Amino acid sequence: MSGRIFVTGDCHSDFRKFNSSYFPVQSELDKDDYVIICGDFGGIWNVGWESKNEKYWLEWLEKKPYTTLFVDGNHENFDRLNGYPVKNWHGGMVHEIRPSVLHLMRGQVFDIAGKKIFSFGGASCHDVDGGILDTEDPDFADKKKAADRSWLPYRIKHISWWKEELPNDREYDEASKNLEAVDFKIDYIITHCCSSETQNMLRPDGEYVTDALTDFFNLVREKCEFKKWYFGHYHLDITVSDKEVLLYDSIIPIGDVIDNDV
Repeated sequence: MSGRIFVTGDCHSDFRKFNSSYFPVQSELDKDDYVIICGDFGGIWNVGWESKNEKYWLEWLEKKPYTTLFVDGNHENFDRLNGYPVKNWHGGMVHEIRPSVLHLMRGQVFDIAGKKIFSFGGASCHDVDGGILDTEDPDFADKKKAADRSWLPYRIKHISWWKEELPNDREYDEASKNLEAVDFKIDYIITHCCSSETQNMLRPDGEYVTDALTDFFNLVREKCEFKKWYFGHYHLDITVSDKEVLLYDSIIPIGDVIDNDV
């Protein structure tokens, strides 16, 4: 029976959890079934072009019996991701990486297997204590040496960090317009990070810093009617609330939750 949807968390270029030994139900699926990755897909990371390793894994995913969908995280090469062809698919806009490997663009509402699904990728990098460096900065070499000596994690513009990790005004406007068009009634929400309020439930100590995107998700959380909200980014598999599920390694049918006692 086609039309099944599964959801999982970050991959970071490691797609082994989609091996048949870990995800055996795939033998029953076809291209009208879907696996959605909640950001940090990682299959588009090399600077400038598809590396041999990227090409291998993208073709490997393309050969899977199902269709692979993903929202972007903060660890994507946005220079390249935004260069892929844009097409209208199931009522929303996607980047076509391969015919059945698709990036669900920000602020879209899709009709997938009879379900209304709202997609909105992006998140702030947390691993930048050593700063965000710029190769065009005359002091780049000295700053990089200092960061290396400090053992603090850092990022480099257009190599390991992109400002597009957070949305622009046009993407927020697109989301608001598309949600309004469906009277703010959605079956499922797929994002990479979560709302500021949900972050506080995850870590009441305030370790997770809020930003414009998590604050925007507060508004989505308050205004939308939805069954479940799935997100990644925080590298855990837990059910946060009756409607919010954080995913990392697990692959679950959409609509399901994580058993926190496992």
